[in-house]
Amino acid sequence: MTNADRPLPDVWFTRDLPVLRAITRLVDEGDHGGSPYLLGQVVPASGLPKADVVNAARALVSAGYADALTNHAGDIVRFTGVSPEARRLAGLWPTPQGEWDRLLEQLATRAERAPTEVERQRWRAFADAAAAVGEHDGALLMSALIGGYVPRKG
Repeated sequence: MTNADRPLPDVWFTRDLPVLRAITRLVDEGDHGGSPYLLGQVVPASGLPKADVVNAARALVSAGYADALTNHAGDIVRFTGVSPEARRLAGLWPTPQGEWDRLLEQLATRAERAPTEVERQRWRAFADAAAAVGEHDGALLMSALIGGYVPRKG
């Protein structure tokens, strides 16, 4: 198999996501009154070399995760904002799967720490029922809750 036949190495977790988190953190913190953030501020915030940050920045802007200003040569010099999906990927906004996992953890903890056996059994039953629903349907439920959709009684 030649190099041309092999998939490219995954850079999402090693390069792009850390840069996205750094950009999102800077934009969200707003220490400078919502001013655009220089690429030079993202480099130390990401912990990656400048060349990696530049490549990640191009990929993130191209994918619509980040908004940026460029100079006359087309180089990214400032970040002005991030998309809603970037906020979810960076962890600022909830995801249905993450909230389902949090619910399951909360139920297990409440069952474990309930002051009486009757309450422990109730929390365990709730946890068992949630687990029986399954992660797919649970995530759909959390998606509806995150989005504010509550079904009306028929």
